[in-house]
Amino acid sequence: MSEAAIAPSATLGSARTGASPSRAAIGDSEFDRDTALTRREPGVYDIELSAGWTIISAVNGGYLLAVLGRALADALPHPDPFTISAHYLTASQPGPAVVRTETVRTGRTLSTGQASLFQLDEQGNEVERIRVLASYGDLGALPDDVRTAARPPQMPPPEQCFGPQDAPSPVPGSSAITDRLFLKLDPSTLGWALGKPSGKGEMRAWFGLADGRDADPLSLLLAVDALPPTAFEIGLSGWVPTVELTVHVRCRPAPGPLRVAITTRNLAGGFLEEDAEVWDSADRLVAQSRQLARVRLG
Repeated sequence: MSEAAIAPSATLGSARTGASPSRAAIGDSEFDRDTALTRREPGVYDIELSAGWTIISAVNGGYLLAVLGRALADALPHPDPFTISAHYLTASQPGPAVVRTETVRTGRTLSTGQASLFQLDEQGNEVERIRVLASYGDLGALPDDVRTAARPPQMPPPEQCFGPQDAPSPVPGSSAITDRLFLKLDPSTLGWALGKPSGKGEMRAWFGLADGRDADPLSLLLAVDALPPTAFEIGLSGWVPTVELTVHVRCRPAPGPLRVAITTRNLAGGFLEEDAEVWDSADRLVAQSRQLARVRLG
């Protein structure tokens, strides 16, 4: 089979019609270009992992999840991730990678598949970086009936929040991904940046992509893992690598910035959980996630 690039078309119905030339549309964004794969053969895809989505030189876990999510969207008969669980086995690096997918089951409303991302180590041996299992469906076919006790986070407007550009000086090696994000942190969760962490294990922010591209189900996989770790507000510092991350996508987000709220209730044995909620501009809970992460103590 001839090679085929796997990326959404800017003419798809999910794209913003009449978008300003200065505002990227879904399918024509840096995020879309950097998650695009080339189909080598059925179930096998090549990609160049971009250095633009790194944190302290390691590729961000949410970006990696979006890459694998796009591969599964091509491999499975349904378009949208409903639930996707990832185990991060080794740290991914910018550069060439191969994604291999396998269809586990297909049904009328849901299909299930698994995918793994591989890179070569310094000796030329193939190393598995991340493995996911996911169920896909059609979010557009879901009923509108919503019965929930969940409420969107109460946050100041974006102009009263603070982004990485407001910091007195960047953290060496950690700013690449923040250049690609619209990120405005709630001041009440910014004590760590002033040397006065609250100890509450909370992080809240307005979130979007820097080029103005509206959110879609795949970019929600990035949103749940793009904020500073809650460990900072507990009083810890340093890298907080993800061990496992599960995301539930509940509906297609409305245009406009997202609100992301993340909480940690328990740190024990050098591991903590992060529970995230993502809310769209229509006050709908569009995604939820839980991850287990490792922290450096002492």
